[in-house]
Amino acid sequence: MYDFGPFKFESKQDFFDKAIRFWNPDKTRFWQKAGIDLVIGKREGYFLYDMSGRRLIDLHLNGGTYNLGHRNPELVGTLKSALDYFDIGNHWFPSVARTALAQSLVDVSPGMKYAVFAPGGAEAVDIAIKSARYATKRRKIVSIIKGYHGHSGLAVATGDDRFTKIFLSDQPETFIQVPFNDIDAMEQALEGEDVAALIMETIPATYGFPMPKDGYLSACKALCEKHGAMYIADEVQTGLMRTGSMWGWQTYGVQPDIMVTAKGLSGGLYPISAALVNDKAGGWLNEDGAAHISTTGGAELGCVVAYKVIEMLQRPELVANVGTVTEFMAQAMGEMLARHGDIFTGVRQKGVILGLEFGNHPEGAVFVSRALYEQGVWAIFSSLDKRVLQWKPGVLLDRETCRDIMDRFDAAMPRARELLHQAGKAN
Repeated sequence: MYDFGPFKFESKQDFFDKAIRFWNPDKTRFWQKAGIDLVIGKREGYFLYDMSGRRLIDLHLNGGTYNLGHRNPELVGTLKSALDYFDIGNHWFPSVARTALAQSLVDVSPGMKYAVFAPGGAEAVDIAIKSARYATKRRKIVSIIKGYHGHSGLAVATGDDRFTKIFLSDQPETFIQVPFNDIDAMEQALEGEDVAALIMETIPATYGFPMPKDGYLSACKALCEKHGAMYIADEVQTGLMRTGSMWGWQTYGVQPDIMVTAKGLSGGLYPISAALVNDKAGGWLNEDGAAHISTTGGAELGCVVAYKVIEMLQRPELVANVGTVTEFMAQAMGEMLARHGDIFTGVRQKGVILGLEFGNHPEGAVFVSRALYEQGVWAIFSSLDKRVLQWKPGVLLDRETCRDIMDRFDAAMPRARELLHQAGKAN
């Protein structure tokens, strides 16, 4: 019997049977077929425990949601204290929690004027797109092929057709996609001067973290200015100190008109996201502040947690630790490339954002993910380029755990070779 307080299951298989029956059959079967039988039970810091008690080091972090670790004690304490006073709040009225968080976000985001809150990243992207359309009085949106910005109404139309066509949500007449790092294609998309905004992740996460070429992001911003479009920086996975700066666009020296943050802003405890807008993009907030409303967007409990997240991320010791982990991973991955270069073919890195290339098989990272799982490390492959493993160490990770991770990585490579060999023979 597995007892989770109000939830009880006779066995792990009993749980899987019910997940298939009542929740999501395809997702549940997919992971079982992939050899990942994870059902998360206890979670603390950068460690997950399967419901059967097996420990895993978390290098997935649910896209950076657990940037500060699972159930970070300081954040848990903040949320518990907030429950003595706050609840979701009432979105119709000025709120001390929302106002304080909005000021905190604007203070760490040069060029931004207002913060507009939502429950999740996709909804914040919707706000960003609507704000750009308001400001420019144009409809078209340009995004990156294999980019990812969520699954809600406008956000999903910016992404891969895997997520749009199944729901008849593709809108090719108003949502245009161009290849990443192709500045000529970008200019062609923008030169008609009928585009409201370009939206892109500073480093496209679900595409495997391909790094922008030198000058690419600045050139994109210059084209937006030339042709009257707004530049939206999606910082959901690249923000909150993961590149070594509060926001990835600061690392690359680009000034967006609008930016989006989510995932890690919640501390992994209470859903919250935000679209930050400059004066022009936020003009609608003066004209009709109820043009966009959300009952749970900017829930006051979430604001209290997010306010603490921003405060923690500015601490000098945390900033220094990001640099330490960055340097450790760069050196360690160089050593692993030298040892396992027959299957491990490249590293993409900016700060604690890494994409590990296993390019000799079109789904190389899927097999490596399984081998690492068997060694007690959870890292996920990139959904839109399965040759690349997403490798996302947390910003508070200590050196001892870093060494443990790399020892396990090294130990997983023989099994990864075996799985890749079997896959090659099957093909």
